[in-house]
Formats: sequence, structure tokens, C-alpha cells
Amino acid sequence: MPLVEVTYAPHVPETTLHALAEHLPHLVSVAVECPEEPYDGDLQPGDVELRFRPLGPHDRSGLDAVIEIRSKYFDSRAANRQSRVDDLHSAITDHTPLTDFGIYLSLPVAAWAQTE
Repeated sequence: MPLVEVTYAPHVPETTLHALAEHLPHLVSVAVECPEEPYDGDLQPGDVELRFRPLGPHDRSGLDAVIEIRSKYFDSRAANRQSRVDDLHSAITDHTPLTDFGIYLSLPVAAWAQTE
């Protein structure tokens, strides 16, 4: 279950944010898919948590957006994390109007539980 936070500059258009909200859950799920957490293409509530946050008055960033992804550590997921994030960057570029952005993928040792 990835947690995804998008921090964006004030000049990023609403249409771009909408495109990110529409495409990120699937694109991130593909990017972090692994044998321990396979992705069947059928996202359910709680599968991806997506949050948007505008830059605050004291934040500093040279990019239009930074996409931070936290997903549970598995050896199979960590072994190729750079290619995963590179492929995700390309996929976001292909599916949204966002062009000036970075992605930070973090794989902490974690656990998750939710109400069914």
C-alpha cells in the first residue's frame, strides 16, 4: 500500500493536478509491484493513498512538483528501485502534462492494517 504525497508549486494548473490524481494510483502501483504485493489492475480503497500539498510560504523547491512515494520494503522491490523510479518518471511524463518534477521513492520497513 503506497503512500503518495505530491507537493506542487502554486503555478501548476488544476488540470495538471487532476491528471496526476487520475493516473498516479495506477502508475505508482505498477512501479512498486512485486511478488510479495502483486498488482492485479483492480485498485480498491486503501490500495494507494494519494495526498496533494501546495508549497507553503517558507518551502523551497526548484521543481514544479515533487512526488514522494513510501512503500513497504521487500528485497525484490528494493533490488531495482532506481529503474522503478526512472520508469515511473517516464510514465508520468507520458500520461500527464507535468514536465518539471522529481520522484523520491522510499522503501521503509513497515506494516499496515486497515478496517475491512
